Amino acid sequence: MNVEIHKSWKPYLQKEFDKPYFKNLIEFVKTEYQNYTCFPKGSQIFNAFNYCPFESVKVVIIGQDPYHGLGQANGLSFSVNTGVNHPPSLKNIFKEIENDLGISYPENGNLEYWASQGVLLLNATLTVRANEAGSHQKKGWEQFTDAVIKLISSKNQNIIFLLWGGFAKKKKKLINTDNHTVLETGHPSPLSANRGYWFGNKHFSKTNFQLLQDGESEIDWEPKKR
Repeated sequence: MNVEIHKSWKPYLQKEFDKPYFKNLIEFVKTEYQNYTCFPKGSQIFNAFNYCPFESVKVVIIGQDPYHGLGQANGLSFSVNTGVNHPPSLKNIFKEIENDLGISYPENGNLEYWASQGVLLLNATLTVRANEAGSHQKKGWEQFTDAVIKLISSKNQNIIFLLWGGFAKKKKKLINTDNHTVLETGHPSPLSANRGYWFGNKHFSKTNFQLLQDGESEIDWEPKKR
């Protein structure tokens, strides 16, 4: 099966694309996009991979579902299209960056700039029906993205995985923690953050410190228009 994804990923993921579950998943997604409004738009479904080639991955941030509101999702976890109002979780991410690194709260909520520096912004489910959170869960996306996490863990060294919230923390079992750094905290959603499980985690400065320890360049966490 030919999937439109950055060529650097294809040698590693082609065997997944050829499996029956993935073929069934693609048929499901095609039918959903034909019959309903779904997000992100078709050309953006694999943006996490297209903006962050395999050999560039330094950091992995795992989300759950794309945003299901009109015009929000752009294929990168927690990110929105340029000019779109910031959802609550993204607001809290930016507030933590401001507290952690002194970077002023940005206007732009598009995280393509992070991805271009080696941050894989990976949702566990890559598509969703409009206004129906979780509507494309348990259709095969999770099997695919779990395979991606295991691939990154097995083929690389010194990747930093940021696991935010209970769902993401369950992915820890897919990661070889002897070879990689795993940072865990609460989810940035208001429900978690307002109960004291998000703010003060300092994941952004900790990530940059670890990158320097591993001989890598830091991430510029200030979103910029590209």
